[in-house]
Amino acid sequence: MRVPKVTVAVPTLAAGEVLEACLRALESQTVNDFEVVVIDNSGTGRVQASRSPTSSRVRVIRNDRNMGFGAAVNQAFRTSTAPYLATLNDDAVADPFWLETLLADAEKHPQTGMFASEVRLAGTNELDSAGMLIAADGSSKQRTPPALLVDANDTLFPSGSAALYRRAMLEEIGTFDESFFLYCEDTDLGLRAQWAGWGCRYAPGAIVEHRYSHTAGRASPLKAYYVERNRLYTIVKNFPARMLLAAPFASIARYFWHLTAIVAGRGKAAEYRQEGNSAMMLPWLVIKAHAAALFRLPKLLASRNQIRATRRITTTEFQTLLQRHSITVRQVAAL
Repeated sequence: MRVPKVTVAVPTLAAGEVLEACLRALESQTVNDFEVVVIDNSGTGRVQASRSPTSSRVRVIRNDRNMGFGAAVNQAFRTSTAPYLATLNDDAVADPFWLETLLADAEKHPQTGMFASEVRLAGTNELDSAGMLIAADGSSKQRTPPALLVDANDTLFPSGSAALYRRAMLEEIGTFDESFFLYCEDTDLGLRAQWAGWGCRYAPGAIVEHRYSHTAGRASPLKAYYVERNRLYTIVKNFPARMLLAAPFASIARYFWHLTAIVAGRGKAAEYRQEGNSAMMLPWLVIKAHAAALFRLPKLLASRNQIRATRRITTTEFQTLLQRHSITVRQVAAL
């Protein structure tokens, strides 16, 4: 049996019409040498019960509970031998040239391990992500104009909502950290890859339209907790000592700008309130996230030591890289 060039991993929780649209778009790709692995995290077999398109290229992995995004993608990777792994959210609809464009860039740059898609907001022509940026406290946000650099193809890491990863890189540095469960696992993987000397490129023309946070809500307590906790996981594992010591001060500044954003009715914090959630819950979620990170600290430090032991770039080079792809905490709070 011929090995496909790409395995496209599509984790899903809700299945239904959103997943159907995602799979229909994949059937329209201009390349044919790929397989699709749908990972059903519903725990109730929703994919098989739905009207999702089926073909010889689609496999379904059914889980008896929600394994989280990273674990689901890892399942697809372990059952594949394809030289590339693509990740695609079930609420993303890929342009017919999506895979062709990503693969063309990957073949031209064999030393690069990650490739970012041109992610646009569904129903608009607005560019929402051309790779990712990172703040001093480890918060990551989509790279969009005017943040695009002179070399627009140079980016820090891709959004896991629509990305291509080289198998050789994943076999070397490891796959997604399953302890993250939801959110920021792409940030952690991207930073680990950069430490190991694998770069990332943005591939304009590899277009997907994405409906953000279809499953967990655009600004829910669930999302707020996991984003905050996993931000802490990420910096403990990946930030150099000087940046790690400075991160709490940057976090305090971000909390302040979130507060001002709530008052002004802007940003994710204001959206959180508009969704009917209590602002008084936010400090508790922050405390809970820090407690979880503290509980997991020994394992995070073990991972940190492993990353440092196998790195291929210096601390100075890593810090320069993050500075080149940085976003301020004030900008994070305003988005």
